[in-house]
Amino acid sequence: MKYITAIFLLISLNSFAQKPAYLLATPMGKEIGWAAFVDQLAAADIVFIGEYHNNPICHWMEYEITAALHEKKNGKIILGAEMFETDNQLLLDEYMAGKIKQKNFEDEAKLWNNYQTDYKPLIEFAKEKGLLFVATNIPRRYASMVAAGGFEALDSLAADAKKLIAPLPMAYDENLNCYKSMMGMGGMGGGHANANLPKAQAAKDATMAHFILRYFKPGYTFIHYNGSYHSDYSEGIAWYIKKKNPALKIIVISVSEVDDILNPAPEDLNKGDYTILVPATMTKTY
Repeated sequence: MKYITAIFLLISLNSFAQKPAYLLATPMGKEIGWAAFVDQLAAADIVFIGEYHNNPICHWMEYEITAALHEKKNGKIILGAEMFETDNQLLLDEYMAGKIKQKNFEDEAKLWNNYQTDYKPLIEFAKEKGLLFVATNIPRRYASMVAAGGFEALDSLAADAKKLIAPLPMAYDENLNCYKSMMGMGGMGGGHANANLPKAQAAKDATMAHFILRYFKPGYTFIHYNGSYHSDYSEGIAWYIKKKNPALKIIVISVSEVDDILNPAPEDLNKGDYTILVPATMTKTY
């Protein structure tokens, strides 16, 4: 079924001589121009870019959005990412300050397999511009503890370890769709889902929110890169931030891979304040 909101997109694109690789759309299906898009983001306190980890358009857009906001805000941006765990912050700081070599950083940090192609450009941009880059995610060993034993497993951590996670006890709403829906998914390592699986996800979200708020500065825009599941529908990380500081202006960017970007369905458009529509046939980075 085709939707009338797609007419907005079709009208705005009738001058394209080539097939577009992406579209930026509002929840009503209206295309937004790049300049207006950047203006909206610049007025936000926190911008979540919810990516599909293997989608090249997402990674390209992350870089372009970051560069555009750096120019628009005269350098007053802070960067942070799910892809870096809090116990790597010292390594990040040392590399950004030029105290250690690139090889040392890349050898010792817990980098994702697609770091070189997808996240290194952001790190190098931040280094070149002298930007703060925050490692926000909970160390994976602690997320695994929650997956196995619930939030209570974190109580036994040493004081120094607790500095790397959100303060205990962590708030948790099992009825949030982002956690409730996980019960229908497979568990970590291919096992069966259990009540602790969404708690491990929540521990990640709570920790990312905690460190975003710790490093946020008024007048700056904090850009956070994360999997879309961590911020879609303003749940996940955004939910924790709003609990702590509801006055902050948050913008969520999501992504939808669709068969026809000129004819998205409503459910492809309502996950964020803006959606990057990408053809489902787009090449993956891995």
